[in-house]
Amino acid sequence: MDIKGYLSAGALRLIGRLPLRWSRRLGGLVGYSAVCLRGESLRVSRINLAHCFPAMDPKEREKLARESVVNTAMTGFEVASLWRQPWSHAEDSIVRVRNQQLLTEGVKEGHGVLVLAPHIGNWEIFGQYLATVGPTTSLYAPPKIAALDPVIRAGRESTGAQLVPTNVRGVRALLKALKGGGIVGVLPDQEPEASGGEFAPFFGHPTLTMTLGFNLIQRTGCKVVFGFGKRVPDGYELVLLPAEQAIYSDEAKVSLAALNRGVEACIAEAPEQYQWEYKRFRRAPEGKTGIYRRN
Repeated sequence: MDIKGYLSAGALRLIGRLPLRWSRRLGGLVGYSAVCLRGESLRVSRINLAHCFPAMDPKEREKLARESVVNTAMTGFEVASLWRQPWSHAEDSIVRVRNQQLLTEGVKEGHGVLVLAPHIGNWEIFGQYLATVGPTTSLYAPPKIAALDPVIRAGRESTGAQLVPTNVRGVRALLKALKGGGIVGVLPDQEPEASGGEFAPFFGHPTLTMTLGFNLIQRTGCKVVFGFGKRVPDGYELVLLPAEQAIYSDEAKVSLAALNRGVEACIAEAPEQYQWEYKRFRRAPEGKTGIYRRN
């Protein structure tokens, strides 16, 4: 028996019974504890923020790093409730959807809509929402703890989304979905394998950026929008932002630079809710950066 998996799945199911507002409070408490313990999440957040905002007042950067750790913990606890409870509960927590027409009009046009959703706020509720607007397909990699797979999969598919593997077969499914006029959701701010990315500016630094979105755009002529679930006092504001025209360029460097500027625009909406704990700058054109190495 996988004791770790059994306990993890049990904890997720137990937390999932809590109302969303209580999951958020519990997550905030855990996040605050992580800040007090000065763990790895806070260390990496400080490094990333200093890298991206060197001119920012150090006290403001420190405040932002701490808030980011707390918000990321909130997300971790909130998703348990989102995965385990009916969509109607989550839907009640959506205060507003900003620029909803960017998505609905794109779906009506029938050319397919590629939604680029960075790791800001709660991306799980945003993904669930997409599937209520139109047929939605997203890549899915099973978790390392196998016992969590059925819980996560059921939660992400609860509003009708189709999950496909992160391989060639999955990419084919994404192409088919876009060509059929559907919605495809992609997390654009993860570091890809070297074979699946090119370097493009991100906060002024050449950053390995996935080329999946560029390839999907070139092969389908789809519409592109950015979106995320912003945490607000009474629930969530789902935010949709237009992509720059440059993202449709047939030059990869131009398109990827526009993609990263789109991610930056999303971050500007709620910088404290971005997952600064992710080691985004591990590689540079000349090789590994060593930026996260402990002294």
